[in-house]
Amino acid sequence: MEQRHLGRTGLRVSRIGLGTLTWGHTEESDAADLLKVFWEAGGTLVDTADVYGDGEAEYLLGRLIERLVPRRDLVIATKAGSVPDPERRFDGSRGHLLAALDASLARLGTDHVDLWQVHAFDPGTPIEETLQALDIAVSSGRARYAGVSNFCGWQLAKAATWQLAVPGARTRIAGTQMEYSLLQRGVEREVLPAAIDLGVGLLPASPLGRGVLTGKYRHATPADSRGGSDHMAPFVAPYLDDAAARIVDAVATAADGLATNPLQVALAWVRDRPGVTAPIVGARNAQQLAAALSVESLSLPDEICRALDDVSAPVHRYPDHDWSTL
Repeated sequence: MEQRHLGRTGLRVSRIGLGTLTWGHTEESDAADLLKVFWEAGGTLVDTADVYGDGEAEYLLGRLIERLVPRRDLVIATKAGSVPDPERRFDGSRGHLLAALDASLARLGTDHVDLWQVHAFDPGTPIEETLQALDIAVSSGRARYAGVSNFCGWQLAKAATWQLAVPGARTRIAGTQMEYSLLQRGVEREVLPAAIDLGVGLLPASPLGRGVLTGKYRHATPADSRGGSDHMAPFVAPYLDDAAARIVDAVATAADGLATNPLQVALAWVRDRPGVTAPIVGARNAQQLAAALSVESLSLPDEICRALDDVSAPVHRYPDHDWSTL
């Protein structure tokens, strides 16, 4: 699998990443199959978080490292900052973040992670304190690179600029993880331009529109799908409206014309967008993952890309419109 640099750093990752959001409810044998298929296809980037399955995803990944895949062959990314507290959903304090990192390392059974990410912006903590935790993590060797997740445009720009203000003394923001797909192009408004300008690589989450872009929901909701489960149905529901259906139909039409499937078309589109480093793909089983990884050989023709751009184009007006052309 092709490797790409994450932002303006020396960190190289596979251009498709493996997500572990659901590993808290995944059997160890199934997770082992997923990791093995990913590794054998040349995949390196494995993304997790301390709150996935209340830590079980990290613990499961840790059990599989070395026993199944050598640690040196993986780029392990995890996150900290989300808390199961209705009064305070995010905690970006230095104390919480560094304690969470130590707990993640213990669960993963490793002395460092390759990419450590702040899971979300915490308005209750000064951003310089949050960012200092990243500096400490990297300078202490517990993390090799640092990033953020779910930061809006101004938050990302402020964080990345602060870190660049003292070259060599602060660790630069290497990547930002955000939802991005043909069904969710909101990052193109401010986040993506900021990331490109500041040398931050984008790691798209839910690149298949929470599974909807595979076409599985075009006619009905499969009982064994996320949309068919009580737990995950609310997660999928926002992308089951008429507007989404038109985009899914266009993806299916493109797939027919290319003699491939909607999953590959949707994934290839987001993988090759400007500023994107590696979409993070979640799969329930090895067969689904293998289907996603087979996109490696596919590059969409320009006319297909333009057609998909047009049918999925978000409405951006003031202040995004280039008023100098009027």
